[in-house]
Amino acid sequence: MILQSSLPSDKYRPQSHDEYTQQPDKPEEACGVFGIYAPEENVAKSTYFGLFALQHRGQESAGIATFEGKKVHLHKNMGLVSQVFSEDILNKLSGTIAVGHNRYSTTGSSHVVNAQPAVVETRLGPLALAHNGNLVNTSELREYLQSKNCDFVTTTDSEMIAIAIGAEVDSGKEWLDAAISAFNHCTGAYSLVIGTPDGLMAVRDPNGVRPLVIGTLEGNPIRYAVASETCGLDIIGAEYLRDVEPGELVWITEAGMASFHWSPKPARKLCIFEMIYFARPDSIMHHETLYSYRLRLGRQMAKEIPTEADIVIAVPDSGVPAAIGFSRESGIPYGEGLIKNRYVGRTFIQPTQHMREAGIRMKLNPLKDVLIGKRVVLVDDSIVRGTTSRKIVKALRDAGASEVHMRISSPPVTHPCFYGIDTDSQDHLIAATKSVEDIGKQIGVDSLVYLSWEGMMIATREESDSFCSACFTGDYPIAIPENIKRSKLMLEKIKI
Repeated sequence: MILQSSLPSDKYRPQSHDEYTQQPDKPEEACGVFGIYAPEENVAKSTYFGLFALQHRGQESAGIATFEGKKVHLHKNMGLVSQVFSEDILNKLSGTIAVGHNRYSTTGSSHVVNAQPAVVETRLGPLALAHNGNLVNTSELREYLQSKNCDFVTTTDSEMIAIAIGAEVDSGKEWLDAAISAFNHCTGAYSLVIGTPDGLMAVRDPNGVRPLVIGTLEGNPIRYAVASETCGLDIIGAEYLRDVEPGELVWITEAGMASFHWSPKPARKLCIFEMIYFARPDSIMHHETLYSYRLRLGRQMAKEIPTEADIVIAVPDSGVPAAIGFSRESGIPYGEGLIKNRYVGRTFIQPTQHMREAGIRMKLNPLKDVLIGKRVVLVDDSIVRGTTSRKIVKALRDAGASEVHMRISSPPVTHPCFYGIDTDSQDHLIAATKSVEDIGKQIGVDSLVYLSWEGMMIATREESDSFCSACFTGDYPIAIPENIKRSKLMLEKIKI
């Protein structure tokens, strides 16, 4: 039984400032997923705060489903977590199990019907699924499900996974066997949190492209929470236990936590962009915060790229750790040269034409007395389209910087992502169509240098073949069907 809050029309979908100007200069976020099994806790509120900590992963929609026996309570809507939920709404989401989701659309358009969790009814009761990633065999999966007379409500691959599990349950299988059977029909990237009346599942695809972690809550018995990143655990006081492994299904019930390695050939390929940019710097990967990794990226840049300058500044916030690392290694002082307005989020009000022309200053404003007459090293984590970078460089020059040298703590992004990150087709990626020298001229810098692929990998202190870096190399670890590849991959393969 599904008890769903009323969902208003998405005609009031919040829009960002960038929607009125140009596409942003970064790959858009993945999604955030959260789940908790804790009969003694207010699971809806815990999920709310978990999603709040994961807000950076998706700002288009948010949703929570809670399980009270075989009843599922569902509320989802367009907007930020704090806009979608209120105290009254959370109080109505009673239960012992909860599944939550923050969405940035990668498959399926940005409409409220496509918000998650996706909920389907089965013979064993309802199932609620939250998905981070992207399938690459959606056409084949949809045809397979249609052959089983399955109906679709949305245009998302996430709903297809939920329907596939439901179809296996309805064929007579129990939850775990049904889920594993369904996953064998799914190809691509998927980190999943799945709620059922009997327990909570946490699942990663055989390559573990998107992150998923497990945390414990104090008590007797111990209870568990799962989240896309450890920052989603920290906020509710859960202690990080471990990652969900590639090709693993974790089953959490009243009996505790059980693990099933369902994939015969798991091969870890964590998205390297999670470490460079997407995940929060306080989240833990490889037994350290990502802040530490990003410091090393900056240090590695300074080793590879000797630069004469007076000050190192960052494009806030994502460029800050690498800028500090660059400063420490090079000996060039670090300072704040750009102030970010952290309250520029989503607004219904379109800026005036004059404000649109001012562009980046709605989000970033230069400190003139810090910059005037200075040779500036400007550090950022990536350049995808070049639009924002050009505006930032112009603002620095207008503020009096005598030279601007841009340093990027990752290699050039030359290929689109098919695994859950929203990047344009290849012909819209500036590094796929222009040389580094031409990019530098277009964005107006005195020099532009990217970190090498080898330097990026050295900084991980892990084996390079345990990461997906296809956006830099074009080597996709999961085969992309030709019809999907043609939609984004317009140019010849570029090797670093």
